[in-house]
Amino acid sequence: MINNNKKYSDEELIFQFQKGNEHAYLELVNRYKDRLLNFIFGYVHSKESAEDIVQDTFLKLYTSADMYREIAKFSTWIFTIAANLAKTELRKRKRRKIFSITDMGFDDKDYEIPSESNVPENSINSKYQMKYILKAIYKLDEPFKTALILRDIQELSYEEVSNIVDISIGTVKSRINRGRLKLQKILKNENK
Repeated sequence: MINNNKKYSDEELIFQFQKGNEHAYLELVNRYKDRLLNFIFGYVHSKESAEDIVQDTFLKLYTSADMYREIAKFSTWIFTIAANLAKTELRKRKRRKIFSITDMGFDDKDYEIPSESNVPENSINSKYQMKYILKAIYKLDEPFKTALILRDIQELSYEEVSNIVDISIGTVKSRINRGRLKLQKILKNENK
């Protein structure tokens, strides 16, 4: 049983789940569902597809929890599973050449930036700015988009990003820097 007064690390929770503690699994789902949904949406640009992939990710976690070893952080492991499932979905789409009107935008999902202030205008402006920035990020080529979403939106370390996308830390840093420069150009061009 999980002690609700203690804050367990992700690694402690996965080990408890590996021992059969269902509450630990539910806590991991609660911690990661929104982060994974935002991350996967960056790949598939469809809320429905992203929700399906996140469900598949948690199903894989449930059925394959014994596969986790403390070689990497749990967050790296779960994001890698999600990224692989998203890439598989994209390959399937490419083979089927499916296009859906719901794949055209992401306006049905609100992305929020935590605000230091409780002023309503600041909250509205932050939401608008984040939507604007995310829209620009989705215009980037896949390697830059993935690196920026993982580093700047999901706030993962360079090492975690490196493990998820399976490239060197130097390449991660390069992609993030180049992606940020490309993002600045996109944002400048859209403000003209």
